[in-house]
Amino acid sequence: MRKLQLGHVFKTMLVATGLSAGAASAQEACTNYTVSTGDTLASIALAAYGVSDYQNIFNANRSVVSNPNLLEGGLVLQLPCADGSLPNGLSAEAVIQQQEQFAAARPTNNVYKPPIKLVTGNDWAPFADESLPGGGMMARLASTALQRGGNSREFSISFVDDWSSHLEVLLPLGAFDVSLAWTLPDCTVRHDPDSSSGRRCNEFLRTLPVYETITAYFMRPDNDFFGAQSYEDFRGSTFCRPKGYSTIDLEVNNMLPPALELMVAEKPADCIEAVMLGSADIAGMTPDLFESARAELGITADVQENPNVNYVTSYGFLISKTNPFGREYVALLNRGLNDMRQSGEWYAIVSQSLRDHNEMLRAAEAN
Repeated sequence: MRKLQLGHVFKTMLVATGLSAGAASAQEACTNYTVSTGDTLASIALAAYGVSDYQNIFNANRSVVSNPNLLEGGLVLQLPCADGSLPNGLSAEAVIQQQEQFAAARPTNNVYKPPIKLVTGNDWAPFADESLPGGGMMARLASTALQRGGNSREFSISFVDDWSSHLEVLLPLGAFDVSLAWTLPDCTVRHDPDSSSGRRCNEFLRTLPVYETITAYFMRPDNDFFGAQSYEDFRGSTFCRPKGYSTIDLEVNNMLPPALELMVAEKPADCIEAVMLGSADIAGMTPDLFESARAELGITADVQENPNVNYVTSYGFLISKTNPFGREYVALLNRGLNDMRQSGEWYAIVSQSLRDHNEMLRAAEAN
């Protein structure tokens, strides 16, 4: 499957502040914060924004944070402002406009090259949907990358909602060049050649990761599994995951049944309720989904995140190895993505996409 969660939405809840961005000893939105021993991204987010969803902090500090629960004391983190901008930084709109002006001022190569054919699908907000600005975050990142880092390549974007057809038919037959976007398995380990991970490693080229999400594990503090230090410690548990959500984190860590009992619930809140009632030991989901479930159930400290175990899912763009221009296209996209990360445009597009989607959700709820 292309994504860790189907229908996954980000409901980032930020608190507007008018604070300056000096080094802060307390966790406050729109400031730089110096990490103290024992801090986690979840605890920092709770203090700064009033919610434990820390994806926005992770996005803003990805270059210095690899594990949200293992933060080195003295590390300085940027805590995003209410509009998604960084402390003492330009707004997302200003960064994007600046980079567009730089790109427009560069000389172009008049040698004709055929447009690169990008394909994605609908119903994956905020990442991909025709109703979203620019077709969603993934389409915006890909199309922008083709115009950055010295690139000036024409492209087309199409939406094909049968996601499985992207890798099974459309890319191998050359109908499209690049599919946006897919989870990137660890290809340094051996996979079953017929599995989805095996096929992605053996049959497709990949770009650098373009976005990463965190899967965390939530339990009652009095549960025997709350002290788990590794996936192996989940063995024998009853593990709840919402219907339609990938189990790639369990697969790659050898924790699929019969290693544990897998409970499938209709929605995230049902998993959290199962943990509260004791019918499940562990609920696995992203922090923003937990925050939404917690608010729906009206709970506070009844269920907490395990501080030791989490899974980072990387998403990237895939190109068939049968495409004669595949390596060239990977190089183009990677060059553009690297340029965007250095200029701040990658974060600007990500934060703007999440903000725009949140505004659409709020407008829909108001109606």
